[in-house]
Amino acid sequence: MEDQQIHLVISGRVQGVGFRYFTYMAGTNLHLNGWVRNRADGNVEVLAEGSRDKLNTFFTEVRKGPEMAVVIDVDIQWSKAKGDLPPFTILATA
Repeated sequence: MEDQQIHLVISGRVQGVGFRYFTYMAGTNLHLNGWVRNRADGNVEVLAEGSRDKLNTFFTEVRKGPEMAVVIDVDIQWSKAKGDLPPFTILATA
């Protein structure tokens, strides 16, 4: 089956609570490609590629977040994978 891509914008108490590292570990453990970064507006943004099953598992984990986080909303957009993302990494704030 063809790999998929998800773009997430997570809002709530998601900065300063280890959210990026939590997301990085989830993506790495699932062998996904992509990145996570804080945004200047206080949200966290994620772009990830992999199989639909792995991305669904990843989304479930990220939706919960680390213990100190409070996820209020997740905007999710699915598309076909482009195949140009690095192994999962943390980027600087956008």
